[in-house]
Amino acid sequence: MVRVTPYWENLNVLQENREASRASYIPYASQAAAATGKRGRSPYYRTLNGSWKFQYHASVKDATDGFYAVDSDVSGWDDLIVPSCWQVNGYDQLHYTNLNYPIPCDPPFVPNANPAGLYVRDFQLPASGDGKEQYLVFEGVNSCFYLWVNGAYVGYSQGSRIPAEFKVTEHLRPGANRVALMVLKWCDGTYLEDQDLWRYSGIYRDVYLLAREKAHIRDIFNRQELAADFSQAILRSEIDTVGKLDVKADLRDKNGHIVASGSAQIDGQGVIELTVTEPELWNAENPYLYHLEVQAGEEALRFAVGFRDIRIQNGIFLVNGKPIKLKGVNRHDSHPTLGQTIPLNHMIKDLNLMKAHNVNTVRTSHYPNDPRFLDLCDQYGFYVIDEADLECHGIGVAESWAEGAFHKLSVNPEWRAAFVDRAERMVERDKNHACIVMWSLGNESGYGANHQAMAEWTRGRDASRLVHYEGAASIYNGDPDTACLDVESRMYASVAYMEEYGQDETKTKPLFQCEYSHAMGNGPGDLMDYWNVIYRYPNLMGGCVWEWCDHGIKTEGPDGSTYFAYGGDFGDQPNDGNFCIDGLVSPDRKPHKGLLELKKVIAPVKIEAEDAAAGKLLVTNRYDFIDLSGLTFSWRLEQDGETAAQGVIEGLDALGPQQAQAVSVPLQELATSPSARRYLTITVRTKRDTVWAEAGHEVTFEQFALPASEAAASGVSAASGTAAVSEDFPLQAVENGHLLELTGLDFRYVFDLYDGTFAKLSKHGVNLLHAPVSFNIWRAPTDNDRNIRNEWQNQGFHRAGMKVYQVKWTGNEAGGVDIAVSYSLGGYIRYPILHGEAVWQVDGSGAIVLRTQVKVRENAPFLPRFGLQLVMPAGNEEVEYFGYGPHESYIDKRQSVKRGKYLLTVDEMSENYIMPQETGSRYDTEWAIVSTELGMGLHFEAPGGFSFNASHYTPQDLTEARHTYELVKRKETIVQLDYKMSGIGSNSCGPELLEPYRLSEKEFAFELRIKPVFKEDE
Repeated sequence: MVRVTPYWENLNVLQENREASRASYIPYASQAAAATGKRGRSPYYRTLNGSWKFQYHASVKDATDGFYAVDSDVSGWDDLIVPSCWQVNGYDQLHYTNLNYPIPCDPPFVPNANPAGLYVRDFQLPASGDGKEQYLVFEGVNSCFYLWVNGAYVGYSQGSRIPAEFKVTEHLRPGANRVALMVLKWCDGTYLEDQDLWRYSGIYRDVYLLAREKAHIRDIFNRQELAADFSQAILRSEIDTVGKLDVKADLRDKNGHIVASGSAQIDGQGVIELTVTEPELWNAENPYLYHLEVQAGEEALRFAVGFRDIRIQNGIFLVNGKPIKLKGVNRHDSHPTLGQTIPLNHMIKDLNLMKAHNVNTVRTSHYPNDPRFLDLCDQYGFYVIDEADLECHGIGVAESWAEGAFHKLSVNPEWRAAFVDRAERMVERDKNHACIVMWSLGNESGYGANHQAMAEWTRGRDASRLVHYEGAASIYNGDPDTACLDVESRMYASVAYMEEYGQDETKTKPLFQCEYSHAMGNGPGDLMDYWNVIYRYPNLMGGCVWEWCDHGIKTEGPDGSTYFAYGGDFGDQPNDGNFCIDGLVSPDRKPHKGLLELKKVIAPVKIEAEDAAAGKLLVTNRYDFIDLSGLTFSWRLEQDGETAAQGVIEGLDALGPQQAQAVSVPLQELATSPSARRYLTITVRTKRDTVWAEAGHEVTFEQFALPASEAAASGVSAASGTAAVSEDFPLQAVENGHLLELTGLDFRYVFDLYDGTFAKLSKHGVNLLHAPVSFNIWRAPTDNDRNIRNEWQNQGFHRAGMKVYQVKWTGNEAGGVDIAVSYSLGGYIRYPILHGEAVWQVDGSGAIVLRTQVKVRENAPFLPRFGLQLVMPAGNEEVEYFGYGPHESYIDKRQSVKRGKYLLTVDEMSENYIMPQETGSRYDTEWAIVSTELGMGLHFEAPGGFSFNASHYTPQDLTEARHTYELVKRKETIVQLDYKMSGIGSNSCGPELLEPYRLSEKEFAFELRIKPVFKEDE
């Protein structure tokens, strides 16, 4: 027996009997119905979505023979909703892998045990035949499939995220009909679909029948020509027909008025040319759409038309002649329960969130999205990089990145047709969308002649857009000829590299960071650094943060709670763990704080202080096409966290794009307390309701610290209390064994002279410590610490304990007690990480002042943090502080927070990351109080500010947990008081944490004040 090479392993067979690619559209019976955009209102559209009979087989060899026959009994099969991914319905293996192939790397061959899903759908057609041609459309099937209709074989197709259309007229009949598919999990196309995602299978996008006239429009390409001054637009509708047709076209503006009309008799190919004078141009800020109504026989077609010009001039990216910054995100099709099947409302939710957070660009990483998503991008106003369904990352891994390994498929002529097919089908489907500004040739697939062939075909078909491909970057050592590409694209290039590129006047292509600032877990922390540079240089066109959403699978934990699972949680091998949890929003679309950072950094309005004390500001409109008439500007003056005055800034409505204007706030007229900490906050909000936000939505803000008096600048907080030392009851110090007992009028402290720390603090008999105070350098590693974490743990940072060398105590001249401690922090194996000298000073009011000098070992890596850790008893749930808020902030992640006075609970202090990690720090806090609801607790402050956190989990708890359900909430409150905390960065996939954000000082001093308080009495 000779085994015949099946289609799914035959590079010469990408399809059989599939119709030629065409633009995405649905024919209607009237223009009124077409205007609704509701497919179901077309009598020519018949959905086949719904319940199908389904049978899963672990290997195609076991698939039921003849199941597609009309009389085959499938009544005992399972019911499966289409569209769906079979893995989220309990079949096969949920599997997440990033760059590794889930099969042996043996292209074009796949395992013999190739899982197969058999689908059968019975449906009815009207008894009276209408004489129309019938076409069966599959908008997405992963990864390949064979099709039968009423027992007759129809055809084959592969390419998971691109439509497949078949003419099935001769196979259908009035009355009962049956459609059957055999869908395979793997095919040779699997080697080109190695994207960083969950590996799903099945009919996961819409399926429908289209009834067409015998003579009908097959395809339309609405090309544009714009005059140099944009005073005139020509729309050239290139129309392909099946048979001879009289075609009429009307172009209507957004008010429904006809602005141009034309007609032609077309037999095969023809053109209708329409001219518009003084056209309204489309852009992301004002997505003006005309609509082209095409009538041919009984069919009405409708296309959105956005006139816009895209080009590069002098190395600068231009839209409609204006330099544009792409403020983007990478977006996968991802749903927490449906997998890669994305409901329309879910797409809308994504775009609403993006608009609300100032995002103007989407890269469809790494495949064409549902065509309805592009309809929405046209309407909402987004620049889109439409990416071909092409990634063969694992080809490099298979040979351990040996020289040339990454490019094996991209230079192999046997794979050229498959490469070009993916570009051709994307371009043909999406060519009429105004939102698309670049065609991308895929992602991480090496670079060679096959990509050049893709680019050549793409440019030949559509020269009106740019061609992009990051894999041609010189760092990959592929073919050096990149003339076919219009932009210089990079992933995770450093800020320094971007600065160097921006300064290089020899560069003729703009630089685009198609991926940067990896938003994994607590992050990203370097957005402002990137955008300071991007704004500075015209040839830096922006970039897309990786990525939009966490790809977690909603799952029930062993304790009954719901959590989001990631790679390895289902026994999948190989897997890349939580590397799929790397988005700006959670799987259920709750924004992470990183999205708030991005919103602030890319805001369309910039506000600077020319003289903040005098209320003199400079407002810059960073929109490219619109003025500020849609926004309101309000100001608020706060003193010690309380509103002292507020008002509205007028006169900015007419401020044009990229223009600046000086404004004034009447601060000089206001009486202020000489000791107040004063902050001026400007808030920018929308005036009117939009489809993505209600009126009053905050677009951005800016805050300015106003000069303070010496009293205010001293760091003494209004809340700290100034209880006098009692002369009738001076501080008493009694040494009792290794314990030093300190007693005042209303407090009692115990200092352990052996362990060198406070073991007990109480006020009015209320115990305020659950465990001894300790120095701490460890934080639960963030995802962005994944690389430096190894160095930290290698040096024993995670197990560092305190060694006490000497403790001395003496009374001081003020009637207090000074306790000097010589100590080090370190773990087994290694030399101590640091040595320190600490002096704890206690006065008669109960105030404790810590002053410590620290020397870090010269060859130690930078520290995660340095400070004190206190464990307070159960019930200390109230947190009041003066600093940045209301959410977490770090030295490099604090653009989205405002300085002020905040009152929160301990639970409200932290972000609930899918993989537990460091969270909840408050950068540069001035003072903080952690107390019971009755106000009994501890007050902390530092003259130089401090990072502060309160949580029900220790750093060790967060370090050890891999999922939220593994965390056991402590009743006690763990308080971190840090001299400094290292920044967040984006090193989970990006460059190393920038030097200024590292706690890399080898010598430093820290001063901190601690005092028990009863807030309601002080």
